[in-house]
Amino acid sequence: MTLPRIAIVGFAHGPNVVGTHGTTNGVEMLIPCFAKLYAELGITRTDIEFWCSGSSDYLAGRAFSFISAIDSIGAMPPINESHVEMDGAWALYEAWVKIATGEVDLALAYGFGKATAGNADLTLALQTDPYTVAPLWPEARSLAALQARAGIDAGTWTEADMAAVAARTSGASVGELLAAEYVANPLRAHDIAPYTDAAAAVIIASERRARELVANPAFITGWDHRIDTPNFGARDLTVSPSTTLAGDTAFGNRSRAVDIAEIGAPYTHQELIVRNALGLPDSVRINPSGGTLAGNSLFSAGLQRIGYAAHEIIGGNVGTAVAHATSGPLLQQNMVVTLASDANSGESN
Repeated sequence: MTLPRIAIVGFAHGPNVVGTHGTTNGVEMLIPCFAKLYAELGITRTDIEFWCSGSSDYLAGRAFSFISAIDSIGAMPPINESHVEMDGAWALYEAWVKIATGEVDLALAYGFGKATAGNADLTLALQTDPYTVAPLWPEARSLAALQARAGIDAGTWTEADMAAVAARTSGASVGELLAAEYVANPLRAHDIAPYTDAAAAVIIASERRARELVANPAFITGWDHRIDTPNFGARDLTVSPSTTLAGDTAFGNRSRAVDIAEIGAPYTHQELIVRNALGLPDSVRINPSGGTLAGNSLFSAGLQRIGYAAHEIIGGNVGTAVAHATSGPLLQQNMVVTLASDANSGESN
């Protein structure tokens, strides 16, 4: 079965900032994103046929927080809307499915979160097993430190390898970074993405509508997401089988020598895991946007990775790209999206 060709045509995001004065419902962050997309594509809110959001009530601190976020859209006239309790990348997947079924031609997915409103490290403990892990209230960075140590002890990577990931965008040398004190041994501050507040929005369209809106749509050539067990003792934390499976499906029989890769890894060693799981050659430019390490905006970080990858294609800067998003503790759930310009896309999976 050949799916219809679908493309990303627009991307906007709020600044990834450490602390904002806005509310946890995301309205203040979302309105500028929507306004930017409307202006760039020459559309209005009524042109959007389906909306899907990604957020978390746990992060917002109240039930049905996504309902309040709809104030940024305006619910009259009535809208066709859905929500996922996941990163906005999964909301975009639902929008993609909606277009693939032929129900709509133009959809907007958005994600938002005010991670700095509380202790995000402890809030994320609620994602873990409610019987054996969550009662211990492990901080997210402490779990990540256990994962990093497992890789070092196994000889899979070194602290220098981890520092090299951070050095790519920090401007500091590997030696300078390794001289820093540990935050959660073997993790140093540069190994951990700072939590930030942000929102992001992506517009996706059928081929016909995409060609009407932009000169160079970012066509989706493959998409998949897979899940590993939440039981930490039942899996090897130094590898990511779910990323490998999602990548195999998304790439299909196409070359993995894409121009860029946007990897949603909030820790340096996790970028190493994902790069290896996807089988990316050294020629691929990794995270030209700075990646999640520049700001871990919960529930929009993954959507940003897809948006940044698509933006490079829409702008004519690259011909092919792959984007990765993750959710859950220690790379439990992973999504892989492959993108290409018209000249490089061929037939979609």
